[in-house]
Amino acid sequence: MERTKAFGIKTTDKETLKKWYYLMTLGRKLDDRAPNYLKQALGWSYHAPYAGHDGIQLAIGQVFEKNNDHLFPYYRDMLTAISAGITAEEIILNGISKGTDIASGGRHMSNHFAKPAWNIHNVSSATGNHTLHATGVARAIKKYGVKAVAISSQGESSTSEGYVYEAINGASNEKLPVVFVFQDNNYGISVHKRDQTANWRAADNFRGFKNLRIIYCDGKNVFDSMNAMTEARNYAIEHQTPVIVHASTIRIHSHSNSDKHELYRDDNERFCAMANDPFDRYRKTLIISGRVTEAELDELDKQAKEEVSKAHKKAMTAPDPDPASIFDFVVPAPYPASKYPDGTHNLQSGEKLKLIQALNQTLKAEFRHNPDTYIWGQDIANKEKGGIFNVSKGLQQEFGIERVFNGPIAEDFIVGTANGMSRFNKKLRIVIEGAEFADYFWPAMEQFVELTHDYWRSNGAFAPNVTVRLASGGYIGGGLYHSQTIEGALATFPGIRIVYPSFADDAAGLLRTSVRSEGPTMFLEPKALYNDPLSETYVPEDFEVPFGKARIRRTGTDLSIITYGNTTHMSLAVAERIASETGKSIEVVDIRSLIPLDKEGILNSVKKTNRALVVHEDKVFGGFGGEIAAMITEEAFTFLDAPVKRVGSTFTPVGFNRILEKAILPDQEKIYKAAMELLNF
Repeated sequence: MERTKAFGIKTTDKETLKKWYYLMTLGRKLDDRAPNYLKQALGWSYHAPYAGHDGIQLAIGQVFEKNNDHLFPYYRDMLTAISAGITAEEIILNGISKGTDIASGGRHMSNHFAKPAWNIHNVSSATGNHTLHATGVARAIKKYGVKAVAISSQGESSTSEGYVYEAINGASNEKLPVVFVFQDNNYGISVHKRDQTANWRAADNFRGFKNLRIIYCDGKNVFDSMNAMTEARNYAIEHQTPVIVHASTIRIHSHSNSDKHELYRDDNERFCAMANDPFDRYRKTLIISGRVTEAELDELDKQAKEEVSKAHKKAMTAPDPDPASIFDFVVPAPYPASKYPDGTHNLQSGEKLKLIQALNQTLKAEFRHNPDTYIWGQDIANKEKGGIFNVSKGLQQEFGIERVFNGPIAEDFIVGTANGMSRFNKKLRIVIEGAEFADYFWPAMEQFVELTHDYWRSNGAFAPNVTVRLASGGYIGGGLYHSQTIEGALATFPGIRIVYPSFADDAAGLLRTSVRSEGPTMFLEPKALYNDPLSETYVPEDFEVPFGKARIRRTGTDLSIITYGNTTHMSLAVAERIASETGKSIEVVDIRSLIPLDKEGILNSVKKTNRALVVHEDKVFGGFGGEIAAMITEEAFTFLDAPVKRVGSTFTPVGFNRILEKAILPDQEKIYKAAMELLNF
């Protein structure tokens, strides 16, 4: 397709030429100065110099429309940030990790530039993973009819990541207005691109994708880059399809200040890189053309030097991060749930529902409550099918394909685009089936990690409002990838809420609270209980359950069983059996919320009964119960009349044959034996 060429040395007005030069010389002065901060032990311990990427980075920043477009720069995008409007002072504050750094308040690595107020997003150090976020926010841009684009910028080596392929495949399939910029400098640290892919140009790997335009440009040339980026943005908006801009650049310096390119680039290559300096080329072009005099450029150099000097002085006096602030912005304050029962299990109001019905009806109620609620995942919207367990059955029929739709079999894409779409507006609420079974969630772990620290990393500027539903646990004869429960692993990450109901009313109430809250929640559903009569309860309309509040499912005085999920019902059965056999009174505490945890409720129960048995379906070794047991031992030791015991799965995978499954998973007999040992201690 013929490229438009609106910008050139003769067709661009002089003031614009001078403005571009000023931004470029300002950027170079900061780029060159950054390593000195490290040498003086002032910070900037990570700096990836951008010299050699000048043309394309200037163009990205100039084309980006703040507060309208969404920009996802990567760690080498210093000039992109400056061109987009971030000041020299803000760049230095980020570099030396001051508390007033607008990107993260010193929480994220230096050279990770952002300005959330302008939709310049704080991105991860996991290179290229923000392509999924850009695709997700582009989905919202399209759904809400905004004349804008998402711009994802990255190096060519990051395109080898699987999630980059998922992002571009999804953007082309959904026809989304997103521009993927590949800044190709031939190297991923020391790895040459010949070791990355068979194609010389990374963009060629995507040439077979439908609904995708690829534009190639010289990223060292200001005018070619400006024309490419302008064309890409206009095309993406007009055609509502993604565009790749492949910009050929050079890397003049080492990858970063912890790299020595002399170890893998010979003298000739490094000399040639210096000789092709885009900044020098632009300066010479302006002078030779007669459009701008050398004296005028010298004056701009002087002004840039003065701006950097002033910015440095101000940044040096800025406050450092407060150590007391480390617990700020871990998880946003939740929705203040209040409509929950204050006591008995036999709540006789509302409709008696199975657990799966409670989930389904609550989803529908929340979609009616907030028209900016969305759900997607694998198999969730096919005629009469709503997920492989039919939890989302009927949603697409009532709310339409714009709000209820299928995702590809790509868990990273499902989770990553949820994070991205939620960036469009705080009013959006995203519910996703993160995987068809919890065991299949592992490909999404990289994006799960992003969910957990986005809020903290951005210093409270952004929290992904995402509820991740996962059908969890065994007792269905499912074997590997269909019977594991993974909350023990997930709970090791700060910044996430994890809930695991075992009754229909709690399932409804916790789901409502999850969807209405800001920030991410893992909503684990015991699939063996979906249609089990044991989980049936009355569910009042608009039922709500707060996070971090355990529920006493049975009161007692002789032993506390702390449990959740499938084992709650087993524990209740054991309590009934022991009461009938021995007269002993067992208290069953259904914690239902793992993070946050009702520490007070658990300790109060143990202090009353003086004995504690922690029961869950997950493995004993490394399971979440270890945290509960440690907490009880540390904080209620003097109240204990017996050691804290745990019951859970063996330290093995869950087998497929029912005989193996029974040997591995906890059951009533195993819980009964442990409870009696404690009572007789």
